[in-house]
Amino acid sequence: MTSTTSQQELFRFLEDRFACAQACTECARASALYASLVNPDGTEGQEFVRRKGIMCAEVCDATCRVLSEDNRVDEAGIRVQVEWCRTVCLETAHAFDRHPGAEDGAAACRACARACSDFLQTLE
Repeated sequence: MTSTTSQQELFRFLEDRFACAQACTECARASALYASLVNPDGTEGQEFVRRKGIMCAEVCDATCRVLSEDNRVDEAGIRVQVEWCRTVCLETAHAFDRHPGAEDGAAACRACARACSDFLQTLE
């Protein structure tokens, strides 16, 4: 953000950053919860969705930490992290779609991906 950025743009940036961090937290919870419910000795498909859930929770948690840091990561680093989070969330939502009982996790993943997209727009 440059010194010529208007106050309104700054508020939008901060609001979108907070919304993204909050969505990451919710997605991490939902993904971890669903992953914990899947039988670790289940089918290959169940193991895949379990791993996806764990990875999504970890990426969302890391993204939330990056967004919560105050100017410790440059804009390029934030962009890479948020784009990675968006991609993982969408992949996880698609994986969850194929498993009954994972609807809440899939919805949280999609909401997080949308929040990531919204926040990335403020960086452009």
